[in-house]
Amino acid sequence: MLALFLAAAPDQPPLPTVPQSAEIQLKVERDGSLSVAEAIAVPDGVTMDRRVPLRVAAPHHRDRVYGVRDVVLEGSGTARVDADAFIVHLTSGTSIVRYTVDGAVAGDRVTWEPAGGWSTDLKFLRGSFAAPKIPTAVDCLAGPPDSDFPCAAAQIDHAGLTRFSQQNLAAGERMTLTVELPAGTVPANEVLVPAKTIAGAFVLTAPVGWAWAGFGALLPAAAAWVLLARRRHFRVKVAPPGGSLHVKATGEFTSPAGVLPGHVGLLLHGRAGPADLAATVLDLAVRNYLWVSDGSRLTRRNPADEHLTPFERAVFEAVLPEDGEDTVTLAELRRHHVEVPRAELDADVVRRGWFTTRRLGRAGTRVVFYGVFLTVLLALTAGYAQLGVIVVLAGVAAVVVSAALPGRRRAGADVARRLRGVAEELASVRAKDFDEPQRELVFSRGLPYASALGELGPWVTAFDGLAHPPPVYWHDGDITPDQAGSFATALAGTFAGAHRGRLLAAVAADTGSHPPAGKPGGAEPS
Repeated sequence: MLALFLAAAPDQPPLPTVPQSAEIQLKVERDGSLSVAEAIAVPDGVTMDRRVPLRVAAPHHRDRVYGVRDVVLEGSGTARVDADAFIVHLTSGTSIVRYTVDGAVAGDRVTWEPAGGWSTDLKFLRGSFAAPKIPTAVDCLAGPPDSDFPCAAAQIDHAGLTRFSQQNLAAGERMTLTVELPAGTVPANEVLVPAKTIAGAFVLTAPVGWAWAGFGALLPAAAAWVLLARRRHFRVKVAPPGGSLHVKATGEFTSPAGVLPGHVGLLLHGRAGPADLAATVLDLAVRNYLWVSDGSRLTRRNPADEHLTPFERAVFEAVLPEDGEDTVTLAELRRHHVEVPRAELDADVVRRGWFTTRRLGRAGTRVVFYGVFLTVLLALTAGYAQLGVIVVLAGVAAVVVSAALPGRRRAGADVARRLRGVAEELASVRAKDFDEPQRELVFSRGLPYASALGELGPWVTAFDGLAHPPPVYWHDGDITPDQAGSFATALAGTFAGAHRGRLLAAVAADTGSHPPAGKPGGAEPS
């Protein structure tokens, strides 16, 4: 067998005896390369040109790429390898073209086009194929490109050589030879690349596969990071007693780290809602920016000044706009679209060092746009467009992670723990422990915090049960702490009802229905 293989080497193919014909010898080497020798007879006064594409369509939006090297021409003419093509130009006489093909072996199949792309007809074509082992099957096609017409002859002879032939191959037609070898005869060297099409740009390749693997490995890590951060965020321990609520000898009330009632929901639960809005409005009344009368009317008492944070100023302006009336009832306030000013609230807690900015989310949004641009660019140029898709998904993941991650920092967690201690102190307060001159200020200053922390009942009960309950200085008339607590409850119910009304109105707008008359968000009864 080895002697046969060596003897079949394409050193000197038989010379054609018919003008405008070719004799071809092919030999697959042990390293998988394919040695080719072609002898072509060109009639006098005629030129023959051949262009062999080295990048041909393959299944699944891929192209198969061949390499041609070591080109030698014996005769008259030229032979060269150009971009994606092997080009031969021959003039009168018999010429021999020798070259080596890489990428012809796919699995155990060797495929090459021994003839094709000629500018003139081939009257006769004959060839042989040799391999280290006798082939197990041969398939030869001849005719127009993409046709499946068999060659005139293609068979494996008794000596183990594969022989093939064809007559009258028209200009532009081709002959494609596929020989199947025993398993492991030569190593495979087929090269497949994405086709230069939109679909081919999205083909899964090795670099893209590694990118997907890396992205897939990052997702569980990101999920674990989020879960760990959320577990630490919501595992808020109660601070040791003492030092949470501070009442000076003058009766001045201070909260831990200067936290405002409107901060409570965001610090403890990661969100602010109607309860925090109501506590802020109540705190504005306690601090003499609003005056309460008739149990349900709010009046501007003092203008907003430098002592209000931007968050509190936004709430104050939403309740009583400067260009509106100086007074509003709870019923009217219920119909107003007063929301928690999240931008100002978020900026406030970030400024105090309790929360971080959502830089990851903003960066993720930019990455999404960059990924879309990259996907389009790669799809129209170099391919590997799935890399752009991975970038888009990475941006989306960053946005999701940013939204899921608690923004609270360690300082914010410390304040949250102290707030839990405040809640316990409010629930277990002994009003008689305060001097009588202090009780009026302590009760009112603590009322918004009791409302925000859900300890309104115990706080009001502790002061209302005194023999001489403290007066309520921010409310018209002589009212008791219990009545002040009722106003705080009504205020919270006002914002909660308005919030539910907006939700019902939004649902009604989506479904095309109408909220029932008299219900929040619906028409007022006539």
